[in-house]
Amino acid sequence: MPAGRTDGAAAGSARRRRGARARPGRGGSRAERFAPYVLVAPAILIIVVLRLYPLLLGVNFSFTGDGERNGQAVGLDNYLELIEDPLFRTALSNVGLLVLLLPVAVAIPGLLATFIYLKVPGHRFYRSVYFFPAVLSPVIVGAIFNLLLAFDGPVNAVFEAVGISPVDWLGNPDVAMFVVVGVHVWATFGMALVVFLAGFATLDAALLDAARVDGASLPQVIRHVIIPGLSRTIAFVAVTTMVGMLTSMFGLLYVMTSGGPEGSTYLPEYYIWIQQGQMNRPALASAASTVLFVIMLVVGLLQVKLLRRAGGED
Repeated sequence: MPAGRTDGAAAGSARRRRGARARPGRGGSRAERFAPYVLVAPAILIIVVLRLYPLLLGVNFSFTGDGERNGQAVGLDNYLELIEDPLFRTALSNVGLLVLLLPVAVAIPGLLATFIYLKVPGHRFYRSVYFFPAVLSPVIVGAIFNLLLAFDGPVNAVFEAVGISPVDWLGNPDVAMFVVVGVHVWATFGMALVVFLAGFATLDAALLDAARVDGASLPQVIRHVIIPGLSRTIAFVAVTTMVGMLTSMFGLLYVMTSGGPEGSTYLPEYYIWIQQGQMNRPALASAASTVLFVIMLVVGLLQVKLLRRAGGED
């Protein structure tokens, strides 16, 4: 066979082999593009079926009536009733109180995590002790503090021993809500502490060393190095702490105050349970749930925006 034909046949065979390799490659690249969507599809399906669809059903149900008007469209009547209900207004005012107390609830685990990260004496012991309350049930925590804070309990006994008048911690409408929030922060800050410690693992240690060399004090290090470096961690802890306050205090409220005294410790979550579980008014409870969802969404978005701005992010 002539050399030219041999070279041409070899070249054609090489082109066919390259084409055979290219075709699986194109198919493989297409599969790689769709692979992320396939992987997240089950999670998206679960969210849509178990979260978004029930949420839409609840919103739709909030525009129907209870009792004699069960199933009938009533427009905004349930929302107007919520506005006129003094207990629900108290619950909303307590949400405002939670927003005001949020910086304290975030600062406590943040400062403790800072001391642990700086390896103060006994930091390993403190790490385990601080996390211990997070494993306790809210019912157990509430029962313990009911005993400690009773009018004739150990705390008031100590006050009397040092000449201070006893305080009705859970019976005074002006004090009870602060007590419940304080107990909730004590019982849950261990999880936020773990998040902060994880955030410290991403902090550039060279910045801390430079600050020490420049003679910066601990408050200056916290303000100018740690807070900017942990801005995203702080945003995450702030949002999750606020959501926890709005949706995870039912157990404490039920055990410690049952919404009292005089309805002063009502929160939307507890109000929803009262309307659904005791008053048998599911439509009104759905309206309150919708309001609670909107509050959490707005507060969360505002917190993220403000914290990103404080951290110098766009």
